[in-house]
Amino acid sequence: MSKYPAYSEYKPTHLGWLQQVPAHWEVKRLKYLGEAIIGLTYSPDDVVDCEDGTLVLRSSNIQNKKLAFEDNVYVNKLVPEKLKTQLGDILICARNGSRALIGKNAQIDEVAVGMTFGAFMSVFRSPYNNYLSKVFNSALFEYQSGSFLTATINQLTTANLNSFEIPLPPESERITISNFLDHETAKIDTLIEKQQQLIKLLKEKRQAVISHAVTKGLNPKVPMKDSGVEWLGEVPEHWGVCKLKWKARTTSGGTPTTSKYELYYENGHIPWIRTTDLNNDLLYETPVKITPKAVNDTACSILPENSVLLAMYGGAGSIGKHSLLKFESTINQAVCGIFPSNTLIPEYLHRFYEYYRPFWMIGAAGTRKDPNIGQDDIKEAKVLIPPETEQKAISNHIDKMQNHFDLLTQQAENAIALMQERRTALISAVVTGKIDVRNWKKPKVNEEEVA
Repeated sequence: MSKYPAYSEYKPTHLGWLQQVPAHWEVKRLKYLGEAIIGLTYSPDDVVDCEDGTLVLRSSNIQNKKLAFEDNVYVNKLVPEKLKTQLGDILICARNGSRALIGKNAQIDEVAVGMTFGAFMSVFRSPYNNYLSKVFNSALFEYQSGSFLTATINQLTTANLNSFEIPLPPESERITISNFLDHETAKIDTLIEKQQQLIKLLKEKRQAVISHAVTKGLNPKVPMKDSGVEWLGEVPEHWGVCKLKWKARTTSGGTPTTSKYELYYENGHIPWIRTTDLNNDLLYETPVKITPKAVNDTACSILPENSVLLAMYGGAGSIGKHSLLKFESTINQAVCGIFPSNTLIPEYLHRFYEYYRPFWMIGAAGTRKDPNIGQDDIKEAKVLIPPETEQKAISNHIDKMQNHFDLLTQQAENAIALMQERRTALISAVVTGKIDVRNWKKPKVNEEEVA
């Protein structure tokens, strides 16, 4: 940003968060530039399969300031024309349980035209949106969004949005600013995408290391044998293959009723674990605690440290989530606790279940919308049993490799955070007039290569 000059003349503003703007700029409320529109109200009965309905854009459809379509909801309901998305609309998260998500936004592109948006969302519709979409991704917008959030108010109403005050350059300058920011942020976004791809690759490599270690071992020269299990293929000749029930015991827990909150939860000190608490890693804490009376009155027996925990309910998104318990705790009925015998080390079994997780859905069943597994499924499932010394070596090897991958992942995440900060800072500097880009021209390809 230092290579761009400031404007030659500024004027003071009445805005506490912005002391001055270029002298020829205006400051206008959003209500004079366009219209804030609240989204569609619908009920669970309106939700249908994708081929039968209209996609409802929600908070989950905005990821990293862009539209995403990995978590979609469709409704079969008459959608007013006004609530159908138009090209250039700015989609905004107006209400959410997480305060950090309020105000996040993305611009509607050709792919998302004709969809609708939920009641916890808003769109801002304006002929100025090519420029305002940049303003909405600046610190200026974040500041004004945050000013309306309090301990009791966790939303941006249309009145809030309409009252936002925006520095507005002349039209020709807005076009130049938009072109400049499109060009510069595209370069930053490309760098961010490369780091995101690196993180994805590291995750895949980590999984490959675990899968190979717990099914083939660490010695590439060891003789192999057919495991007799289709999904396992060949395994080291000296390893055992047997059902878990011959090497471990299992248990489950329960959920103390919240109707007796004072007796079962208030001032409780005994940890209680749900499937949502499982982290596919070592588990050192859980947010919910229950009382000794809850343990005595229900099925919530206390599990020892180094129990292996496995999620049984919730379909593909939850079944097979696992943790290695690092403290004494109780569990609910959706979690299976596994107590390995002396010949099966918990650290190894925990890693084996990271490899096995995709296979739990085979044969899973249940009366709920999402299929489940039970303790019998877990006990009947085959496990590989290397000698004890190899189990320890495999666990240590995976720990070492995971630490390496975690370090590289953290470095990539830090780089992404810095680039996102730079992106926001650049946008903020331009749309508030701190730097003057009126003389900017898009570089030719060879000029960019030199730069």
